[in-house]
Amino acid sequence: MSAWWLNWLGNKASLTAEQQHRLDTWKSLPRIALDKPFNATRYVVVDVETSGLNLMQDHLISIGAVAVVNGQIALGESFYMVLQQETVSHKENILLHGIGGGAQTGGVPAADALLAFLEYLGKDPLIAFHVTFDQTMIQRAIHQYLGVSFGHAWADMAYLMPAIYPSYASRYRLLDDWITHFNIHNDARHNALSDAMVTAQLFQIALSLVSKKKIADFAGLRDLEKMQRWVSGIS
Repeated sequence: MSAWWLNWLGNKASLTAEQQHRLDTWKSLPRIALDKPFNATRYVVVDVETSGLNLMQDHLISIGAVAVVNGQIALGESFYMVLQQETVSHKENILLHGIGGGAQTGGVPAADALLAFLEYLGKDPLIAFHVTFDQTMIQRAIHQYLGVSFGHAWADMAYLMPAIYPSYASRYRLLDDWITHFNIHNDARHNALSDAMVTAQLFQIALSLVSKKKIADFAGLRDLEKMQRWVSGIS
């Protein structure tokens, strides 16, 4: 096992009594049944911005999330937070996501930002495009700053969309490909909240289409995703 993994697994976060209470309250929430129908479920569509693309070394800078409740985007119920950084990311990275040095060093302390995200999320299923990156960065940060393992239910739009539209599977691989196809506009690409919003719109389209395939719940979505991963040769 690498030194990085040993360090991660051995991390002991230091929380205040208030922070620990907030974390314990979230942990005590009941699990959400994954077989509830789409029109009776709240999903959280998430996107992140980071200091780079290295899953082991780069840092989580911002989280954006949008709730899809009973199949509808809850426009008044969104989440966006910049985590306070000890050091500012490189200029090229800032030019990508637009979060300047002052915003990074003046962000919300990481433990409080992540607790706010968990409180927003509850135990509802998560949706993202290319889940592995978002999931790993969030898991790492939550373990580092809150000291808990974040095991949560996710579904990946990067596999669901090709499963729904197999004729486009070889051509459309990026979020930009799919939102362009469906004329979904994104005026602030690489802003976590804006990217979460367009992914949520894509998710709405996916829900309407899979319903015609007799898929009615999150468990069915995950089965569809697993099948597409198998077709793609990815377990």
